[in-house]
Amino acid sequence: MIKKLPSGRWQVDVLLDGRGSRRIRKRFASKIEARRFEAYILGQKEKTKDWNPSKKDNRRLIELVRLWFNAKGVHLKDGERRKRCLDSMAAWLGNPVARNLRPSEFLAYRSYKLQEGTSEKTLNNHLGYLNAVYNELQRLGETDFDNPLRNIQMIRLDEIELSWLTTEQIGLLLETIEGFSQNPHVHLLTRICLATGARWGEAENLLPRHVQKGKLTFVNTKSGKSRSVPVSSELFAEIQVHLKEYGQFSFSLSAFRRALVKSGIQLPKGQAAHVLRHTFASHFVMNGGDILTLQKILGHSTINMTMRYAHLAPDHLKDAIKHGPMLAKCWQQSKKQESRNEKSP
Repeated sequence: MIKKLPSGRWQVDVLLDGRGSRRIRKRFASKIEARRFEAYILGQKEKTKDWNPSKKDNRRLIELVRLWFNAKGVHLKDGERRKRCLDSMAAWLGNPVARNLRPSEFLAYRSYKLQEGTSEKTLNNHLGYLNAVYNELQRLGETDFDNPLRNIQMIRLDEIELSWLTTEQIGLLLETIEGFSQNPHVHLLTRICLATGARWGEAENLLPRHVQKGKLTFVNTKSGKSRSVPVSSELFAEIQVHLKEYGQFSFSLSAFRRALVKSGIQLPKGQAAHVLRHTFASHFVMNGGDILTLQKILGHSTINMTMRYAHLAPDHLKDAIKHGPMLAKCWQQSKKQESRNEKSP
């Protein structure tokens, strides 16, 4: 508002955001100057928030974790587990004001956990979980500050050794299970995984309705997508009879691990039943199977995961001879010999 004072000067009186907000008053010799100042003030108000700064976000990390869980985590298969992990991290960090969490604090947590024996892959997951909280809440407009951990890099991991069982080891493992294990399911579950590339948990979740028309349909998979894989008529019939007798498979992973140890087969650290999936994939490729078909059978969301097995393909091994550097060397030697032959009388 502009008004003329008894003194003859002109006064600008502006409430930036209505009653109770910051007030600006200034006097000018002329009405034109007063109007220019008023226009300037109102223009600045539109361009910046400095006139009405928002209250600082002092919510603590555990509160943001709860917000994230209600918005996103509740819809994830491992959402509850992630929330427990995030709550544990927040407690270790002292439940700081979320926007004030410093990278050095997380790095101290990571260093401590490494010394405790937590794997580097697990700690990369922990960083990913925290990043997801900050990034998702910012995307949803629940927070207006940047992710304070955005510049922390994941720990670089060595490529995991891809182990698989030979035909002889497969026979030894099955014989050990048959002669050693008292669990009625573990032998059949092992053969299902070897025949289909299924994860152990996927095989355990099979019910009679998932065994139809010569195929096994795996549901509640890691990717969230169901997939069907055909099996031999003999194995199909055996699975039907088994499920008719027992109704479903019970938890049998511990029995498998005990049998694996009894067999004496040595595997890289951290691998047990998953070697059955690697074994199916490796033999599939070595026997001439197509990588794209393998991707569909295994249920990989991207071809990159399936390409880990490409080096086992027979054609791939032939190409090592056909296109390798020694071929170029032989070609050069051949050309030199041809040149010498042309020059000789």
